[in-house]
Amino acid sequence: MTTLVPTTEQLRTHYNDPDTCPSDSLKPVSLIEEKAFVSWQQDIPREYLAVAPDELDRRIKAARAYLGKKLVILGHHYQRNEVIQYADFTGDSFKLAQHAAAQEEAEYVLFCGVHFMAESADILTRPEVKVILPNMAAGCSMADMADPDAVYAAWDVITEMLEGSGSKVIPITYMNSTASLKAFTGERDGIVCTSSNASKTFDYAFERGDKIFFFPDQHLGRNTGFARGIPLDQMVVWNYRLPNGGLTKEQVERAKVILWQGHCSTHQRFTVQQIEKARKEHPGVNVIVHPECRWEVVQAAGQNGSTEKIIKTVSDAPKGSTWAIGTEINLVNRLAQQNPDKTVFCLDPVVCPCSTMYRIHPAYIAWVLEGLVHGHVLNQVKVDAATRKWSLVALERMLALP
Repeated sequence: MTTLVPTTEQLRTHYNDPDTCPSDSLKPVSLIEEKAFVSWQQDIPREYLAVAPDELDRRIKAARAYLGKKLVILGHHYQRNEVIQYADFTGDSFKLAQHAAAQEEAEYVLFCGVHFMAESADILTRPEVKVILPNMAAGCSMADMADPDAVYAAWDVITEMLEGSGSKVIPITYMNSTASLKAFTGERDGIVCTSSNASKTFDYAFERGDKIFFFPDQHLGRNTGFARGIPLDQMVVWNYRLPNGGLTKEQVERAKVILWQGHCSTHQRFTVQQIEKARKEHPGVNVIVHPECRWEVVQAAGQNGSTEKIIKTVSDAPKGSTWAIGTEINLVNRLAQQNPDKTVFCLDPVVCPCSTMYRIHPAYIAWVLEGLVHGHVLNQVKVDAATRKWSLVALERMLALP
């Protein structure tokens, strides 16, 4: 029996605006049934498109068994369950960076996350280790908001504005950025941060300078600074679309933190109104959100923290407690499954997973693993030597924090 596979043009005709929300259901389906597949990497062999979930599972497990200890799979918490089940290690970007750095035997690291994470894994692992991203279309909209050329240009303008003032600016780049920006930071006495350790990187920066240039997520930078007692009017936003970032020399001189105008599209979905609704419908509810949410959402929530902190907070909470969570839906659903003695739900009622994390589908995992079985390395993420050198400096500064 021959399986008829639609052409790309037929897919485009069938699906309307696939990037708005990649799914209205988290039910496992074949790749051809994925609502947003039309916008993903299209060079996967067409034989993989219609393979059923159960068959993909069988083939992935067979390939893993064949590869044995040569292979380590890292899985970010935002991955769907049918992907995370294969991970040897799970975590947020910081924890997975630590796991990548600790690999001493593996020949291959399969990173079930997004592109900037795979780059960091390549930087932190031994040079001979091959890091593979199942779907090269799994990027990050936030990272894309910080174009390296625009960041370099902003740095030049900021340093020119501050010339003769005696101020020293220390750059901090969020893990959600390209390797080239991590290298840029490493060369300028700066450091990489994650949502787990952002406050500690502020300590690092203020020990070496009196201002921070924070990119690409303005919300994490603002929420971190505010929690440390920095007034909102001393944290200014650099709008990369405007001359001089839309700021005056006086604003830059007065600022303690200069924030890049970037954000996470997933965490921007959460609102104060959603929190108010949760409290009205669930008296006594606990609200915790990710610090990539807007400042007013973090203030309304009362509790905020990294992915790892959210997991620990909910897991350690008393039986019978109720939790409304402002972060990616796959993680929230997994927490609800792992904590049946509590009520756990997402603040956003729309089932909308991170659109780029969602691009890691079991079909891509089967494709790249079966390639390894046959001696072919597919979708390798490789950082050039010069970028690797200075990126490693910035990442090692982060990993060395207490």
